[in-house]
Amino acid sequence: MTTNCSPPAVPPIQPHAQEPAPPSRSGTPPLRTSLSPSDADPRPPAAELPFEAQETRLTLTSPTDVLAAVPYLLGFHPTSSLVVIGLADSRVKVVTRWALPLPSGTLDAVLPLFAREEVTDLVIVGYGPGALVTPSVDDIRRLATEAGVRVGEALRTHEGRYWSYVCDVAACCPAQGTAYDVSTSQIAAEATVHGLVALPDREALEGTLAPVTGPVRVAMSRATAEAVAEFRSGLMAAADPHAYAARFVSDGLDMVRSALRTHAGGGRLDDPDAARLGLALTVMRVRDEAWTLMTDSHVTLWKDLTRRLEPRFTPPAASLLAMASWRTGNSIQATVALERALTIDPGYSMAHLLMHALQNLLSPELLRDRMPTPSELDDAMGPINAAWLLPLINLIDDDPFPPLE
Repeated sequence: MTTNCSPPAVPPIQPHAQEPAPPSRSGTPPLRTSLSPSDADPRPPAAELPFEAQETRLTLTSPTDVLAAVPYLLGFHPTSSLVVIGLADSRVKVVTRWALPLPSGTLDAVLPLFAREEVTDLVIVGYGPGALVTPSVDDIRRLATEAGVRVGEALRTHEGRYWSYVCDVAACCPAQGTAYDVSTSQIAAEATVHGLVALPDREALEGTLAPVTGPVRVAMSRATAEAVAEFRSGLMAAADPHAYAARFVSDGLDMVRSALRTHAGGGRLDDPDAARLGLALTVMRVRDEAWTLMTDSHVTLWKDLTRRLEPRFTPPAASLLAMASWRTGNSIQATVALERALTIDPGYSMAHLLMHALQNLLSPELLRDRMPTPSELDDAMGPINAAWLLPLINLIDDDPFPPLE
């Protein structure tokens, strides 16, 4: 990426910010980089991070290239946002997005992130009018100075124009901004060839985790009603509720492992198996079995179940999807999954734990080597008893499913 204003063939990477004008950094040396979005780390609801894009390289040589690349780095076209790209050795280490406006102190979490990822350079892009964007850009530039991180470029874009916070040269950074057209950049074509996608907005991304509809929803509703009826009849017929709970949990643990094998082999759970697993995951010990066995490849299973399960049974699967997504560096998907979980059950503890980690820009590596083994879970939780089934019983008793015809 070039921050040099002089060559007329290269749009300046630094127009003026409006009201108020930003501090000048006209002496900043040029920064040229090939953005390779690999090694990307967490982003939260306030800060979000996209897919880890393998070894894809996007070479940026102008502000227009930067603005064309950001949607592909995030996975969607941002609005009213602050996007921070952290680099080291011309390689993307973090791509962070915050929705604007930001509460005071929100950006402080980037300091340990910069240190952990050894970030040396930043590219900052704000989306929206100056009054919305400038305070946050000023904050992130201040934090970069504290961390000894160089700001190679800081842009604001609004209504088809961009301004720069690092240039005060009127000849290349007019006060009225510089009009741009991302269709003139090769970035979109390069990104598409490499399989990167830029959805229209965050709502479109949320739609990729939305509940299924139509015949698929009808079939899952039927399968869920059958699974609930099966559970109720088994519990009612049990002479020993504790023994029934032990069998239910044991079967649930087997279902988790079987589901993981099915997806590892490229398969997909049928509706009855998906519904029964959804019920079983309401038991903490069963859900935590999936957590202890977590690998990056589990994303597809938990995404499928997050979309297919009846909403009341979604929080465990959505939280597991968030964990799997976070591990791969896709913290935007993790955040959307956690929002689904917490909308359904605002008190769901696993979702709160993961959301806290994302909000504080923690690395999934912190948990990767600290997960208990299944045997350690057994030791910690003690003997199975009927109380373990209370979360499931409460779910189906709060709003009973209609009897099957």
